[in-house]
Amino acid sequence: MENVYLTPEHELLREQVQRFVAREVEPHAPAWEDTGLVPRDVLRRMGAAGMLGLMFAPEWGGGGADALTNLVFAEALATSTFGGFIVTVLVHTDMASPHLHHAGSREQLARWMPGITRGEIITAVGITEAGAGSDVAGLRTSARRDGGDWVLNGSKLFITNGVLADLYFIAARTGSGRHDISIFALEKGTPGFTVGRRLDKTGWLCSDTAELHFDDCRIPADQLLGDEGRGFHAVMKNFQTERIALGAMAVGHCTQAIRLALDHVRARQAFGGTLWDKQAVRQRIAMLDAKTRAAQQYLYHCAWRVTQGHDVVQDVSMLKALTGELVNEVTQGCQQLHGGMGYMRGTPVERLWRDARILAIGGGATEVMLDEAAKRY
Repeated sequence: MENVYLTPEHELLREQVQRFVAREVEPHAPAWEDTGLVPRDVLRRMGAAGMLGLMFAPEWGGGGADALTNLVFAEALATSTFGGFIVTVLVHTDMASPHLHHAGSREQLARWMPGITRGEIITAVGITEAGAGSDVAGLRTSARRDGGDWVLNGSKLFITNGVLADLYFIAARTGSGRHDISIFALEKGTPGFTVGRRLDKTGWLCSDTAELHFDDCRIPADQLLGDEGRGFHAVMKNFQTERIALGAMAVGHCTQAIRLALDHVRARQAFGGTLWDKQAVRQRIAMLDAKTRAAQQYLYHCAWRVTQGHDVVQDVSMLKALTGELVNEVTQGCQQLHGGMGYMRGTPVERLWRDARILAIGGGATEVMLDEAAKRY
């Protein structure tokens, strides 16, 4: 299907990423699912290929690209049927390191950004807590000023790249107001900072997810990102980038699930012919594909609107809700067409179905996204 939003350069990037995935990810990722981590050398090879800083300034090793380019990258990563690999990369590129790029001082950028774009410094973002997920303003981790330091106390939960990361961007309360939140850059190994237990998830098995704990953790004052008390606004702003990336991941998973279903039903013999010969099967796949193509066009339109400088909060909230629900419908529908084999651990369609579930929860649950959209009518 022709896409009027994209250029030949976008398609070249897509092909480059897909070749990388086919060569460096698909043959090895089953073992990563067992270990629960993406190897660091894979991320360094992505950095060497210029894939880990597409939206960042060339001065810091980035590509200076726009939101459409970043969307193509995220969607191409989803050629892999391993959601844990995809989210490991996207947390680093779209959810964590943008906080440094957008708000960091020149000294902070020079210190960390080149290593981030090369894949030598892996990043994570610490926002979610036991009592604060989508409700960012409800977080309780605190930071108080003590001489030339900030002293951090509290904990974070469900942190992707929590074990793997070298550099964390931590949201903490620095005032009494509901939105008095600041963001700090925190290096692994800082006294008072510990990575807690690795959490056992249903899906995204090769992505590590961990608890983080801060016990009188002292952070030098020059590791505050941006202005004190502006962290809430920074988090809200970056949610748009994050949710477009998650939407691209969802659409990519839908596309892969449909491809797998088509291959299966055309080959599977049953009741005197192939499953493809059954009208109900053909029609079901066609409807799932139609919904996927419609969502894909909305995805590109949202990214294009970002490049034009529009307010996209309502659109992106709708997009996140739509694609998070759709990927569950499509992967389950395609899994059903595989019969019992679709329920076998290790098959691509089972992995897509398992990994899809979180996309209606993480990055903003469907109900929260729809309410965000409704508030803007």
